[in-house]
Amino acid sequence: MKISIILATVALVLGFSSCQTKEEKTCQPNVVFIYLDDLGYGDVTAYDADAKVPTPNIDAMANGGVRFTNGYSSSATCTPSRYALLTGRYPWRNKNARILPGSAPLIIDTEMMTLPKMLKAEGYQTGIVGKWHLGLGDGHLDWNKSITPGPNEVGFDESYIMAATQDRVPTVFIDNGKVENLDPNDPIYVNYKKNFEGEPTAITNPELVKLKWHHGHNNSVVNGIPRIGYVKGGKSAYWNDSTMADHFLDKAISYIKDHKQAPFFLYYALQEPHVPRIPQPRWNGKSGMGARGDVIMQADWYVGQIMKTLEDEGIAENTIVFFSSDNGPVLNDGYEDEADIKWEGKNPTGSLRGGKYSLFEAGTRVPFIMYWKGKIEPKVSDALVCQMDLMSSLAKLLGSDVRGEDSQDILSALTGKSDMGRENLILEATSRTAFRKGDWVMIPPYNGPAINKHVNNELGNAKTFQLYNLKDDVGQQNNLAESEPEKLKEMLDEFVGIRGEYSKTQKLILK
Repeated sequence: MKISIILATVALVLGFSSCQTKEEKTCQPNVVFIYLDDLGYGDVTAYDADAKVPTPNIDAMANGGVRFTNGYSSSATCTPSRYALLTGRYPWRNKNARILPGSAPLIIDTEMMTLPKMLKAEGYQTGIVGKWHLGLGDGHLDWNKSITPGPNEVGFDESYIMAATQDRVPTVFIDNGKVENLDPNDPIYVNYKKNFEGEPTAITNPELVKLKWHHGHNNSVVNGIPRIGYVKGGKSAYWNDSTMADHFLDKAISYIKDHKQAPFFLYYALQEPHVPRIPQPRWNGKSGMGARGDVIMQADWYVGQIMKTLEDEGIAENTIVFFSSDNGPVLNDGYEDEADIKWEGKNPTGSLRGGKYSLFEAGTRVPFIMYWKGKIEPKVSDALVCQMDLMSSLAKLLGSDVRGEDSQDILSALTGKSDMGRENLILEATSRTAFRKGDWVMIPPYNGPAINKHVNNELGNAKTFQLYNLKDDVGQQNNLAESEPEKLKEMLDEFVGIRGEYSKTQKLILK
């Protein structure tokens, strides 16, 4: 990689001219990606002044950086969004990119280019702390041995993770491919199809349950919390739900301090406000909005601690920080923690329709912020941007030739130098897809319920096409499919040209 390429790229795109040699830190800024789980567009006060939980640290980042009003995850659920973020590839191209059990094999091909691999090739140290949920192993996983392939085989030098989500077994920390604190005399076994003989569950032993399950979370009970899946043994390795988020924060801060002398990439994937929502004791009851509100306040504080660490270590001006969420919000997602009661009439989606699992806007339009102290001007941007585009955009910044299959170079939009982002974007929710172009969104017909009765979120399913102009109707209340047939055909043609498999649907509308 030629020094002149880096110099020209940085100077042209950022208007930044103090970088003289590749050896100077400013040529290769550190990158921190802070990823929350199930945080809604209306959960951050910088995005919605009526948000019911204060988020001062996230707001400070938003007000000091570029706050995107049209920032998207790639999917309305977690695994697909994370797949797209790290691979620069639409999740619907991989049939396995769906919500995974904790024992699923790795769904990223180890030969595939990834965001951390691209950064490693440019001299970066790469690390992940927190939620993974992209599968581990090759389908024949033994949790008592080295767990491979995993994050370390797809580009991360260091990894300290939980395998899937905190509501799924195994409830253990995995340190660079090994279950931490595992006693060899008490091996751990995991099964997602059947229970182990004699092991209690939330159904057989309800007296063990401290947090009552609502739907789908009635298998093994760990720390009084019923989980998805069955586990036997490994008790010395179990995490403490009330301290695990602090534990991940400590690991993230240590990573920053340990690698501050060289360019680093930290993917810090928090679990908040995903279920089960177990706030640390000091946050319990602080929000007045129940456990969901408490863990949002908690996560906001963690964001502040990361930003404080960058300042204290003297690297804030040489660190790009991205903030976003893997998908939209959900209130009751399996446990009776009163979120749906506390939030009644107080929508965490803001003015958007839908939520987690939904093809409507609230499923994938999420808080999205880029912050780079002293290098970019504060701005509110309406540019269409997607997390999937970080690979190609950061590659452009560093002078790398790497580009993701579906990842676009939108660096000028990310840095606030341009109001032009993507021209279009395919949105995904549980294998269903929709299409956004400009101010328009088109949702094809889908069978299935209009509402997920368990979580009470609209899914976007309808027997006919849906077409919305978001400029005039961000809440998607006025379906223009019948009154704007030419626009619908234009949207459908372009959608089919990218997505490919909707030719039958296209014929329906052309009749």
